[in-house]
Amino acid sequence: MVIGASSADAGEQQADTITEYAHRLRRRLGRADLRAVPRARRELRELLRHWGKPGRSEIAELLTSELVTNALVHTDDDAVLIVVVDADGLRVEVRDFVARRPDLRGPDGDDDTHGRGLVLVQSLADSWGVRPHGVGKSVWFELGAEAA
Repeated sequence: MVIGASSADAGEQQADTITEYAHRLRRRLGRADLRAVPRARRELRELLRHWGKPGRSEIAELLTSELVTNALVHTDDDAVLIVVVDADGLRVEVRDFVARRPDLRGPDGDDDTHGRGLVLVQSLADSWGVRPHGVGKSVWFELGAEAA
């Protein structure tokens, strides 16, 4: 299922989505399509439910929202969401096609609500990072099985 696809394909895509919930989720995120954020959260929640971790997805959903939002707001291209779960935990990765590394900005006392998403990722994830790939980068985080 491609996030942001037309509703005409929804039935076929739903069937594809359910079969992919075994351990992996991969979605293309359309450029500047912020509707992809709640969809990504919903699909992650469903994946974790099928994995046997219902009700434990709040941190994973929050951090996924931050990565997806950053990729869609701060780049002028599509992005790809990749989620993998196994016995050890959860790994979420968002690949974009802009080589520029994201800024990690802490609270500076003003009322600006932008620029703090990666601080949340840094604070709540068991591990996280940024790695270059091809023409862009991947921003990722991991949560152990208990945290996820």
